[in-house]
Amino acid sequence: MMISEMWTPVLALLQQEPSGSFGQRLVQSFSQASTTSFLFLSAILFTVGVYGVLTRRNMIVIFMSVELMLSAANLNFITFSRYWQTQGNEYAYNGQIMTIFVIVVAAAEAALGLALLLTLYRNRETVSADEITLLKW
Repeated sequence: MMISEMWTPVLALLQQEPSGSFGQRLVQSFSQASTTSFLFLSAILFTVGVYGVLTRRNMIVIFMSVELMLSAANLNFITFSRYWQTQGNEYAYNGQIMTIFVIVVAAAEAALGLALLLTLYRNRETVSADEITLLKW
């Protein structure tokens, strides 16, 4: 499948006459999008997150990259939940339940991570991952 074929619903949305609100047309176009489109978008988000974690030195950017990877995982869960609903699977809502758990864990991770980051900044006056040597002997 070509990339241009995956975004056909979005392109059709942009070419439509303004008959309803943009939000209604957006929901309608994404309801017609294929599972492959969402998985492709999720893969791109996850790849950008991994790149940010591996190449950046600023701890705040690293935390944002981790959140981006968790968002990609949530998109996967929701995509497969939607796919299973169309197949008539009785466990179709498990993906949505897992997404709620991931959001809760991400919120806790953000709160704890930022608290630790503030403490490290107060002690070391830097947020660079290379300069934080607090745990070295």
